[in-house]
Amino acid sequence: MRSNTPHDHRIELAAVTKRFAVPDGAAFTALRDVTMTVEPGQFCAVVGPSGCGKSTTLTLVAGLDRPSEGAVRVGGRPVDGIARGTSFMFQTDALLPWKTVLGNVAMGPLFRRVPKKTALADAREWLRLVGLAGFENHHPHQLSGGMRKRVSLAAALINEPSVLLMDEPFGALDVQTKAIMSNELLTLWDQTQPSVIFVTHDLEEAIALADRVVVMTAAPGTVKAVFDIDLPRPRGAVQEIRFGKRFGELHQQIWESLRDEVERAYARTAASVPAAASASVEGVLS
Repeated sequence: MRSNTPHDHRIELAAVTKRFAVPDGAAFTALRDVTMTVEPGQFCAVVGPSGCGKSTTLTLVAGLDRPSEGAVRVGGRPVDGIARGTSFMFQTDALLPWKTVLGNVAMGPLFRRVPKKTALADAREWLRLVGLAGFENHHPHQLSGGMRKRVSLAAALINEPSVLLMDEPFGALDVQTKAIMSNELLTLWDQTQPSVIFVTHDLEEAIALADRVVVMTAAPGTVKAVFDIDLPRPRGAVQEIRFGKRFGELHQQIWESLRDEVERAYARTAASVPAAASASVEGVLS
């Protein structure tokens, strides 16, 4: 049962650095000295160039990995292993293909030893909330990409998480489906109010959804800037608020901060390609 203390689902990263070993035995620094806080019930979007450690940040908060230096806390307690009360929505569908839609959504409560009758009833209700009533007995391969994302969202929220981590969950969807899913996410988030870290490459998506946008630098990733999004809630359809004057102002401010990091990351990648190609040619000629 969720605690009612005011800090029960605050997310804190304090001077977090994360290194990984690479095949040649060296250490790759994915994150360096990352400090950020997500307040209880706050929707925080994280943007940055590819390879800046956005997904790594999520795995540390979830307890799927540990920092090399620094501390990660949820609810004032150090994260040591998979954090209780945390749900993770991945880039790709994390659905079991042999289970029905109903079985996938009910799986979380059943693992928590909720009585089967209650778990199935709750799963049916969440499927209704995400617009999939009537599809309970389908299997994932029988659904469209957008419908599978709805199943994943229901499976994440049925556990009533105090912390919801989302790693580009709508990135593979077409524009229209992404807009629908974004609207549904905001509606469901408003009902349950978990603390959210939402990783995305889409700056417009970040501004439309979030209370706060964190910009990360090119690798090694650290926090470059934090922007509070002062668009009023409820925000209405995300595809419409993008045309507002304040939305445009926020987009310009954040993009000015983000653009330099995207260009740095691109230049670094572009420079490495000729070097790798040259080394390959030399190897063939030698």
